[in-house]
Amino acid sequence: MAAAPPDQECEALIGQWLATDIDRWTRRVIARHFHPATGSPYWLRRAAGLGFDPRDITRYDELTAFGPFPLEVLRRQDPAELVPLAVPRPLTGRIWDTGGTTGPPCRLFYTPEMLLHRGVWRRWSFVSEGFEPGRDWLQATPTGPHLIGNGVWEVSGLFTGRVYAIDMDPRWVKRLIRGGRLTEAAEYTSHLLEQLADVLDGGGIHYLNTTPALFQALVRRFPELVGSLDGVRLSGTRLSPDMYREFTAALRGGICGRSYGNTFGNAAGLPVEQNGELMPYVPNYPQVTMAVVRGDDWSATVAPGGTGQVRLTVLHDDLFLPNILERDQALRYVRGGTWPSDGVANVAPLQLMSSAPEGLY
Repeated sequence: MAAAPPDQECEALIGQWLATDIDRWTRRVIARHFHPATGSPYWLRRAAGLGFDPRDITRYDELTAFGPFPLEVLRRQDPAELVPLAVPRPLTGRIWDTGGTTGPPCRLFYTPEMLLHRGVWRRWSFVSEGFEPGRDWLQATPTGPHLIGNGVWEVSGLFTGRVYAIDMDPRWVKRLIRGGRLTEAAEYTSHLLEQLADVLDGGGIHYLNTTPALFQALVRRFPELVGSLDGVRLSGTRLSPDMYREFTAALRGGICGRSYGNTFGNAAGLPVEQNGELMPYVPNYPQVTMAVVRGDDWSATVAPGGTGQVRLTVLHDDLFLPNILERDQALRYVRGGTWPSDGVANVAPLQLMSSAPEGLY
């Protein structure tokens, strides 16, 4: 990973991104991915069957012409095929993947610029939520191929922190739950909690980065350790108002930060409203945007405050994924003021079922 930019440069990048005109940015990304000589191999192949010339698209709203992005592409093909040939070959770096809740994981290649974009937005979240730089963190999230594990660099490289870590395999927990092996799933959770307690018992840990489900288990088993923290940063999808209130009480005045996202994109938590009844998030604009769409028409957004399915679009210079229909539902959140895009609030699974359990994530 390249050296982290100084704080002032991070702040300048955020300002630059928030000032980006989304239609102009859309034209830039389309031109790069569909350039006849240096575009993305996948998109150049697919262009012939689209029925329109993608280079004629001039506005963000016109991206619905591509239809929902087929996730099977990300499960079966070489991730390099989605990266423009303008990025020098051979590609070197990490292949990241999703949790694979409902099938084989989706795999993506992240260029250094993409990782930096995600990291700078994460740093913005830390600052906005009140976390202090130069502190000690414990990272208790999926690692290995999971992008959330890159949080170790985001804290140490961009926030001058030291990071302890334990590992978590969310696929194993979900497999146990799907198979009805709930006793074994509980044993695995205990295994993780014991590792957490071992680090926290030593003292000196200021902040914990983990998932809502694992943090809830920690609150109930080791409340005294949670009460000694200065804050927690929760990354995942399922966080209810009742859970949030339980967590803030257990932290005894500590920070309860939040983010919502997956390998495709990320969204930073804004301050909760209405005593936790409204928990909003805004995407890592302009490279990630979100919409909340109707169940009977994925191309139509719901009214502000309405509930629908989350639709995600990735507009990186090096990765173009239009109209991903997430397995999450949310409220459409419009922050107003100078914020350039819609957000989401009160994210929850679109449908909980035994074949697609949330597990510890």
